[in-house]
Amino acid sequence: MAERPLSRQELVRRRRRSGFVGRRAEMDAFRENLGRDPAADDFRFLFHVRGNAGVGKTSLLRQWEELAQSRGGAATAYVDDTVHSPVEAMEAVAERLGRQGAGFRRFSRQLETYRQRLHEAQGAANPPAGPEVPGPDGELAPPSPSSTVAAQVGLVGLGMVPGLGAFVGAVDPQQVAQGADRLRAALGSRLRSQDDVRLVLDPVRTLTPVFLEELAEAARKRPWVVLFFDVYERTGPALDAWLRDIAFDEVHGELPANVQLVLSGQGRLDARCWGDWLDLVAEVPLEVFTEEEARSLLALQGIADERVVEVVLRLSGGLPVLVHTLAQARPGSAEAVDDPSGTAVERFLKWENDPARRAAALACALPLQFDEDVFRAVVPAEAAEEYGWVRRLAFVTDRGGRCRYHEVVRTPMLRHQRTTSPARWREAHEALAELFRAGRERREEVLAEEEYGGDAQWRDQRAGETYHLLCADPRRALPDALVEVAEACEQGEGMLRRWVQLLARAGEDGGEEELAAWGRRLAGGDRAEVLDELLAGRGPTPGGRLRVHCVRGRLHARAERYEAALADFRAAVALDPESVDGWEGLARTLLDAGRAEESLAAWDEVVRVAPDRAEHHAFRGWMKLHAGLRDEALDDFDRAVALDPRQDWAFANRAYVMRELGRAEEGLADADRALAVDPSYPAAQMERARCLKDLDRWDEAEQAMRRAAELEEERAEDRQCRTYLAALLLDYGRYADALVEIDRALAPEEGELRATGWPYSLRAWALYGLGGREAEALAELDRSSEIGDWEVHTSAMRGWVAWHASELELAEREFTRVLAVEPNRAWCLGGRAVVRAYAGRHEDATADLTQAFVRHLGLPEAEAESAIARPVVDLLREHLPANRAAVTAAIRLVALYTDQVRWPGRAGHVASVLALRPSPRLVIGGVGVLHRAVAAVEAAQARGVPDEEGQGAVGPRQGVAWRRTWTLRAVGPLLRILERLPGGRG
Repeated sequence: MAERPLSRQELVRRRRRSGFVGRRAEMDAFRENLGRDPAADDFRFLFHVRGNAGVGKTSLLRQWEELAQSRGGAATAYVDDTVHSPVEAMEAVAERLGRQGAGFRRFSRQLETYRQRLHEAQGAANPPAGPEVPGPDGELAPPSPSSTVAAQVGLVGLGMVPGLGAFVGAVDPQQVAQGADRLRAALGSRLRSQDDVRLVLDPVRTLTPVFLEELAEAARKRPWVVLFFDVYERTGPALDAWLRDIAFDEVHGELPANVQLVLSGQGRLDARCWGDWLDLVAEVPLEVFTEEEARSLLALQGIADERVVEVVLRLSGGLPVLVHTLAQARPGSAEAVDDPSGTAVERFLKWENDPARRAAALACALPLQFDEDVFRAVVPAEAAEEYGWVRRLAFVTDRGGRCRYHEVVRTPMLRHQRTTSPARWREAHEALAELFRAGRERREEVLAEEEYGGDAQWRDQRAGETYHLLCADPRRALPDALVEVAEACEQGEGMLRRWVQLLARAGEDGGEEELAAWGRRLAGGDRAEVLDELLAGRGPTPGGRLRVHCVRGRLHARAERYEAALADFRAAVALDPESVDGWEGLARTLLDAGRAEESLAAWDEVVRVAPDRAEHHAFRGWMKLHAGLRDEALDDFDRAVALDPRQDWAFANRAYVMRELGRAEEGLADADRALAVDPSYPAAQMERARCLKDLDRWDEAEQAMRRAAELEEERAEDRQCRTYLAALLLDYGRYADALVEIDRALAPEEGELRATGWPYSLRAWALYGLGGREAEALAELDRSSEIGDWEVHTSAMRGWVAWHASELELAEREFTRVLAVEPNRAWCLGGRAVVRAYAGRHEDATADLTQAFVRHLGLPEAEAESAIARPVVDLLREHLPANRAAVTAAIRLVALYTDQVRWPGRAGHVASVLALRPSPRLVIGGVGVLHRAVAAVEAAQARGVPDEEGQGAVGPRQGVAWRRTWTLRAVGPLLRILERLPGGRG
């Protein structure tokens, strides 16, 4: 049913209820703009209302908002100075539009993810979050200086946005792409995907495109969406660049044409930011009421007595908020307008004769804002029921139960109370500080300490407590407040602005010049400048200076200015040799700077001053693990889990150590303990898979590794575990399956795997194992070398593939390159022996092959040469090149078999070699060599030849005893297959 048109009388009644008069030109301009086509040249999509405090800017915006809703069918959002950053502004707009039917669900989910990730990053600034992933050779990578950004970024999150401070550019985008493995380790077990890293590093750039998409969806459902940003003189420094970009540029996406922006503040827009676009901004300057407008408002309030009108005009000076305030009580007689005091306070409460109400109105000026709880705590007992009356005062703005006075009224009220009774002023602010302190402590009862800064209620209570302490006793409260400013630097630019403004506001409201001076000195500075200023001044106490040094040290470290960071942390520990933060910052920065030995010594100091902190023992254990001090590392991991049985990272690292020590059963138990704490911890599940593999529980190992890969993808992490699954499948000889998994791991358009060579090396070996794809395999190995640093496994694989492709010089060069670094690598000694035999250098081949069996199986050198090496080389000398195809196929099979632990389809592999029609003499000779090899290994096993590498000092995969067993397990079935052939027993 169509809505009944409004009558003139109804319109008049509405206007009287609103109490809004004047500003006809401004109302007409906004109304006419809503009637234009957004594509028209004369459409103004950005209004800027400006004027001094009290001229009615907020009232005009409220009228425009009502007009947009009632006449234009618009969805609107009003934002004031309670926001201090673009993220907070987007949240406020999404919340207000959401109440009007706009979804913003995806943005809200992304925002919640951001908060969770930021909280996790801030809480995970201690140890890396999972066992350091060993390379394909089983060796731990040394600590890398490029973990610098990672180790510190979890402490800040906010503020690393272009245009917001001196640390812009400190995080190289390439470090996100190329160092994401180390970034994940330093940020914590639950923050490892590049998307998470970007979200924490640059929330504005990540969230704004989602916000704009949701805003566009809201704009499709409404004729207009109007966004109002009030008190812009305060929020402009934080929002200018962001609003300019979304209004006029395409940095974050496109703004729909029917989205209108309205800014309102006391001064002009900053020409440095808006200069190129000011011709597109509709300026709306406001002045005080004309006498005619003031008289109209008084008439609307029913004030007709000319003497009353004249007094109101004189006292208000035409300032709209004062005209409205003085008219609100509607004095009815000439006597009521007597003005004996002439004070500013008497202007606002001139015609209120109830002492309780006057006291309540004065008391409510003290807090920055108040709700009913604050009201009851601050007003006299006799005024406890006057909350509703105060909320209705003309100079009070009530937004969702949180009330605040207009500054034109609040400032003189504060001055009046401060100067008439300093003692009552102090007592009142102390009582309010106590109220907010109690509220803060109630929040702390339900929050973990690391959650305080991320909790809006806790922040509000803490800010209120600090403001009132500064008003009550500025000299005593200032040092702690300055430390709060310093620590806000680690919460981002928005939080820093909030605290600097709080400091300045307390100085202005309390009439304390030192406070106000600090506010002026710190206002507008970026984080580096603020911290420098704090340390240059005399405000902080020695303990406070220590904390400021630590904050600045972390910021320097994040920007990779290591010497400056180290100077700050050394200054901190000089101020207090028992400072945990100082020693920990020093230890981390030394590690980031590549000075691992000094870092470990500093970690010893960290543990000395805080011996009961489990995470410190866990991190020192990780450091010792890197330094090769396994036993000591194990002691630290033991201590960490004893102090905190929920140290999943320590359990996972201990699992790694146990497995490396050949104690895979214990390692498996530790991995299970880590998963009991966090069942979705991919690194622990991966370590569990490795332990199962070492226990020869191969099917379970595969299931566990697949689960690790699934957990990674569920948590949108880079596909490291998927790569390890591919490596596991190569160990099992399942080349086609491995190729599928490595392609899945490399599928994302962007990922840390693309910054390392190892996945491409695995892909190459899978292609080689499939047969007939040597050219593709060599191309993948070349790509691996181009992308990542040189690694031995890449050269070893290239040696075998190049040999197969008859590129003997390349093959020998690659094997020799590996052996120059790892002379005991039997796989490469055997490969170079084969290459040299193919090149006719039989004595060199015999020497290499002898050393391969000596070092791999622990055979005596003479026995290795006479029983195996020389017969093999003689066999090659006799049957090359006549049986080259069959010999090459057989050797290829040996190369593959010696690089894996399971050998599916062995009969088929033998058949594929025999299909190349080797001569019977070659088959008989080959069987004979295998018999001698098996006999030599069995004899060595029976003699119990000691493990010259030191059994127990290395893991089972490196132990000679295991390799002998493995050789028999691989060769025995092959020998039995060959023996079934005619003449197979020689």
